[in-house]
Amino acid sequence: MTDYQLGLIGFCIVGLLMMAACSVGILRLQARQEKMRQRVQSTAGPYRRRATEIPQAVTTGVALQEAKVGWVGRAQRILGVDPLLQDHYVMKWWLALILALVLATVLTDIASSLVGAVSWIALLPVWIFLSRNFFAWCERRRRNMLFVQFPDALSMIVRGVRVGIPATDSIRAVGREMALPTGPEFARLSDELAIGVPLDEALRVMAERNGLQEYRFFATAMSLQAQTGGGLSETLDNLADVIRKRVAVRQKGIALSAEAKMSATVLAVLPPIAAAGLWVMNPSYISLLLTDPTGKKILAAAIITLGFGIWSMQTLIRKSLT
Repeated sequence: MTDYQLGLIGFCIVGLLMMAACSVGILRLQARQEKMRQRVQSTAGPYRRRATEIPQAVTTGVALQEAKVGWVGRAQRILGVDPLLQDHYVMKWWLALILALVLATVLTDIASSLVGAVSWIALLPVWIFLSRNFFAWCERRRRNMLFVQFPDALSMIVRGVRVGIPATDSIRAVGREMALPTGPEFARLSDELAIGVPLDEALRVMAERNGLQEYRFFATAMSLQAQTGGGLSETLDNLADVIRKRVAVRQKGIALSAEAKMSATVLAVLPPIAAAGLWVMNPSYISLLLTDPTGKKILAAAIITLGFGIWSMQTLIRKSLT
């Protein structure tokens, strides 16, 4: 058995192990999300409308919409696209998929020049990985902006309520005055209230659409106040103060993680700089990584491990801040 075959077998084994590890991680994450969903449902269930209170036409429309998903919808879910959140992305979703496919093709072509044509097997997984990460980044970016702007939106509602303006008019004012993306969200909420959607239902849909815990707090506070009465301005003022403290804690965490981010950046930039320096000083020494078959395998392994290490560090830093 030649060295190339041994290297190919080793590469396949490593790929299978990585796929198995990713599958285990995804299953654990899904189990954790399902457990959290059940806890939230058991806690907030009494404050939600029962299914029997929803008109039959609405349930029929939802069923028909879900039936129309088909293979296109399943493919979109695999690639990380949510058709209901198209306005959350920084570009058209189909354009992002095309760019991700082009980038995946370029990366696979580079890998094929290093390890052979077997690397084209990874084209589809790389495309899915890039597209899912891009759409997840868009959603994280938007949620961070909503999180930072939300205390100011609550303060605007509180000031309006204190001077005698109805809460619905204050929500409409937030939709007009606040910047993206908070302004359009409250404008959409105001439009839903204007066409007769109940306040608790509109708030619940907005909280589920944005996926922020703070929006769920806001929806719960508004729903309870509408059912039990009390001072809305004081409730929202306390909620805004709590969220401001949460924003300050997150900003402090970002500052404390700056050293780890700089370490990850240095580790990512140092190998290319060292390779460029060796290329300038001794081209024949570094050219073995591009001409010799064993050197190509070493270079491919170095690029894969470096990319995996950078991705792992960024994931750990991001998880520590959530």
